[in-house]
Amino acid sequence: MRFDVITLFPELFAPFLAAGVTRRAYEAKLVDVRLWNLRDFADGNYRRVDDRPFGGGPGMVLMAEPLKRCLAAIRAGHPPLTPVVLFSPVGERLGHAGVERWSASEGAVLICGRYEGLDQRFVDAHVDLQISLGDFVLSGGEVAAMALLDAVARLQPGVLNDEGSHAADSFNPALDGLLDCPHYTRPEEWAGVRVPAELMSGHHLQIERWRREQRLALTARCRPDLVEAARVTGRLSLADEAFLAKAPEKRL
Repeated sequence: MRFDVITLFPELFAPFLAAGVTRRAYEAKLVDVRLWNLRDFADGNYRRVDDRPFGGGPGMVLMAEPLKRCLAAIRAGHPPLTPVVLFSPVGERLGHAGVERWSASEGAVLICGRYEGLDQRFVDAHVDLQISLGDFVLSGGEVAAMALLDAVARLQPGVLNDEGSHAADSFNPALDGLLDCPHYTRPEEWAGVRVPAELMSGHHLQIERWRREQRLALTARCRPDLVEAARVTGRLSLADEAFLAKAPEKRL
């Protein structure tokens, strides 16, 4: 898959693409990331890409023409049906299901906005989808683009050391959309606290049941909406419901 990223700060992506386990996806072109500096498509010696908003007010707005030129250059060597994505507070919130869809896609053109945003005329004419990471505002779309690329890259075959790692992630349907359970490693005792006995038992069914109950307990405490979603879709067993019906202090 190929992601073309329109940004004013392509240098922000260099360390991101070369670090961590996901770099395998970028180096092997499983996720082909191409960076486009918006200023390369602006006029004048200063390569200006923004101007003051009509109607007054603070901040600056990215102009439509440089964006259009940049998109045209991308389209010259890119399948025309590839969607154009803008990271924006008005967009659909990105979740695990969305990441899975993107991980199986052909890619997209990702626009990293800055300042007060983009000229709405460009958005109306060329943007196919808007995505939000949550109810907060970033200085630009670069961090959001990196978040999407990282989430997509780690789902590609051969990227993670253990192919089953992402199947145990929080929000994954393999866990019925619940949060992941707590994890422990050596030493067996640290700061006076021992690893839960169930994990040391060597009894696989007991370990799996403990992990399931911890997922249920953690999700019920921190994200009860996810428990309700699993209940509505029939993904909770009778044993799950019996555990959740216990007093809170007995299931934490």
